[in-house]
Amino acid sequence: MNRRLLILLKTLVWLVCLAPFVWLVWGAVTNNLGPDPTGTMAFATGKTTLRLLVITLAISPLRRIWPRLSWLIKFRRLLGLFAFFYATLHMLTYVALYSGFNISRMLSDVANRRFITAGAAAYLLLIPLALTSTTWAIRKLGGKRWNRLHMLIYPAAILGVIHFWWQLKPGVLTPMRITIILAVLLAVRPVLAWRQRRKARRAVAA
Repeated sequence: MNRRLLILLKTLVWLVCLAPFVWLVWGAVTNNLGPDPTGTMAFATGKTTLRLLVITLAISPLRRIWPRLSWLIKFRRLLGLFAFFYATLHMLTYVALYSGFNISRMLSDVANRRFITAGAAAYLLLIPLALTSTTWAIRKLGGKRWNRLHMLIYPAAILGVIHFWWQLKPGVLTPMRITIILAVLLAVRPVLAWRQRRKARRAVAA
């Protein structure tokens, strides 16, 4: 890909990824986040986290299905880090605004409120992914170990969707679309792996 085009696309990705944060900051400054500002912040940061995680997960299968889209790999790390950024904002909304930094209350919530348990587990799984997102970490861990570690993004995304469902009232289907997309991505992965193994066997036989 042309270097100028790549820089332009990365700039656009930065702007798009920062847009929800800018919207929240502007809404907070202008007191325009609705009757429940904390709830608005929690919902917006959580939903953005899930969207970015799903987009990040979609890059690898898209590259395998359409090799011409191999340039998408250049955006996977950036999107993953933005997902962690919004997950951190989501967590801070709970820690600071809902719990008031009350550790005993937070521990009680994690133990007794299942949607918080799922959300906390998802966030903990994302931490090692963010910490090892550098080129230095890849060299230090080695490609295979790094790839195995970064498989944690799958259970993190699943727990994130479960966290979304469990905090809603019965009958509310807001997370349905992102659940279906994640389910498709999870189902496609073993199919693509099987197809890749079959191609490798054919190449060896030839």
